[in-house]
Amino acid sequence: MQYLEKARRVLDVEIFELQRLRDRLDESFTRAIDLIREAVEARGKIVVLGVGKSGQIGKKIAATLTSTGSPAVVLNSLNALHGDLGMVADGDVVLALSASGETEELLRILPALARFQVRIIAICGDPKSTLAQNCEVFLDVNIEQEACPLNLAPTSSTTVMLALGDAIAMVLLEARGFQKEDFARFHPAGMIGRSLLLRVHQIMRPRDALAVVAPDTAIRSVLKSMTAVRAGAAVVADGDGKLLGIFTHGDFARHFQSDPRVGERLVADLMTLNPVTVQKDKLAVEVLNLLERHRIDDLVVVDDQQVPVGIVDSQDLTKLKLL
Repeated sequence: MQYLEKARRVLDVEIFELQRLRDRLDESFTRAIDLIREAVEARGKIVVLGVGKSGQIGKKIAATLTSTGSPAVVLNSLNALHGDLGMVADGDVVLALSASGETEELLRILPALARFQVRIIAICGDPKSTLAQNCEVFLDVNIEQEACPLNLAPTSSTTVMLALGDAIAMVLLEARGFQKEDFARFHPAGMIGRSLLLRVHQIMRPRDALAVVAPDTAIRSVLKSMTAVRAGAAVVADGDGKLLGIFTHGDFARHFQSDPRVGERLVADLMTLNPVTVQKDKLAVEVLNLLERHRIDDLVVVDDQQVPVGIVDSQDLTKLKLL
């Protein structure tokens, strides 16, 4: 069997359906964003409702919304009429998910929701369906074909529904001015939280663990200074203590290959001028960005006067579980 060919076909079908979704986005989407934003800013929440595969997609959409600052809860369709409607309050907005728009368990809840002052946004694939006809905003997720070779298993339909949910969450994130610092507050555990909550001065090696040398220092002495503080780099500073350059073990190894007497040369001749730096009060995530962008292992930390106050060694980031 041509497994790769068949797998590519699945992806091609889903990409095609995603493109169709993108092309038909219209003012209904804008209206949905406005409704949700108004509800959330008025201290309301998003109630996500779905059955079966749509319900599973709804759980993920709700989780994404909540983690990006738009509180969302999942209303269990089976238990809604047996007490779970207690989680719904006036001012909420309901996101109802159904591929057909005729899911019986979901439609039974609509009359009960009508007793609340809530706005209903339907995400379904049939504008003539009962759900679409009983909502304030209809978002069309119709598909021409499931990626399933039998055209039965929910594949393209769930992918399109999930992608639309991501679009809603990300547009809301920007509309509400959600920042990295806000994201960190909701994700305090793991690499994301640590890199967004920590500041550079909390992860750097401090000044007393920094090898600082004058530009007229011989490479041999520079290596001794680096060894004394167990560092892989030395910072070169002028008479006022301001940063001039950096010299690393890697620099020494490269120069030694062509000049075995490199130890007698001055660091000013071999240092990297104007190295990449970071301010000590920046977020740790900035360090990760700089290290990746410039492909370096050591990042000099400076104060407002460009005086070296520490250094970030990429090896330390692994210990801190930031890499």
